[in-house]
Amino acid sequence: MRSLISILDLSVEELDALIATAKDIIAHPDNYREKCKYKKLATLFYEPSTRTRLSFEAAMLELGGSVLGFSEASSSSAAKGESVADTAKMISCYADIAAMRHPREGAPYVASTAATIPFINAGDGGHNHPTQTLADLLTISREMGRLNNLTIGLCGDLKYGRTVHSLIEAMSRYEGINFVLISPKELKIPGFVRYNVLEKHNIPYTEVTSLDDAMPQLDVLYMTRIQRERFDDPADYERLKDSYILTADKMTLAKEKMCVLHPLPRVNEISVKVDNDPRAAYFRQALNGKFMRMALILKLLKEAEDGKKEAIDTEGFIYDRVCRNPKCITQVEQELPQICKLTDRAAGIHRCIYCEQKV
Repeated sequence: MRSLISILDLSVEELDALIATAKDIIAHPDNYREKCKYKKLATLFYEPSTRTRLSFEAAMLELGGSVLGFSEASSSSAAKGESVADTAKMISCYADIAAMRHPREGAPYVASTAATIPFINAGDGGHNHPTQTLADLLTISREMGRLNNLTIGLCGDLKYGRTVHSLIEAMSRYEGINFVLISPKELKIPGFVRYNVLEKHNIPYTEVTSLDDAMPQLDVLYMTRIQRERFDDPADYERLKDSYILTADKMTLAKEKMCVLHPLPRVNEISVKVDNDPRAAYFRQALNGKFMRMALILKLLKEAEDGKKEAIDTEGFIYDRVCRNPKCITQVEQELPQICKLTDRAAGIHRCIYCEQKV
């Protein structure tokens, strides 16, 4: 059964087709009112969420389907110790498709391998968030009129920011993309993104610490929140939380034609005075997320009905190494097989198949 765990599960052609479907939904909403009649979406949210969970639910309801699920781990059998795989098997009995958010990296992947329905990764720890990236792509396309030949600034928490990781993976496949990575040294982009994506595919990027210096060259500015929940040491969070704040004064440094994105929620990294700037696209971005999730649900359900399956590439799998990432799903579900994959033969780099951290 085909699922969506990483944005790389979708080809550029598929991304473009999803964007086209979303734009058709926007233009002709009545044509989609009963596309998912009698279908059920399960939303399995082990972490707090507003936009992602509600946009998934709104997407399914606007397609004529229904929704079931839970909004916190404590209200599910996870509180009793049920494994992710067992939950996925059980949910497959009740729903036609599922969306999962989980604090453990790799949990949606585990669910997808156990389920008999499509599973969508709605965010796993600091790893991936592919459906947020779908919202980002539609927003950039609508705001800028293109998805190529862009300089994209990513600002804030680039280490734990799963939305940033997924967006880099997606945009790296379009022509003429240049990244400006703006962060404190403690929150720089992690190795699995740097080596697996940027350097492996020779994508131009620069790393800077000054937002002001970067502003004039950007076509897209992607602001992110410094995420309290990703820090093991509260003192580190307090020290870094106000590293970057986008103000109206800083916006005077930007191009007249650019857009500001943010996956939300914001804390104080974007001043409310920026909200009225026509280049501020983050609330339009939240709405675009609903349309892209509608398009994705339609695609995965259609493929499930057609019996399309996703082949798992096991070439290079190695079973004798242990992942040390404390946020990996293998740290809490001990019966999962420890598997890593050779991702760079020349450098001898192996990465966990669940969280992509080097082992």
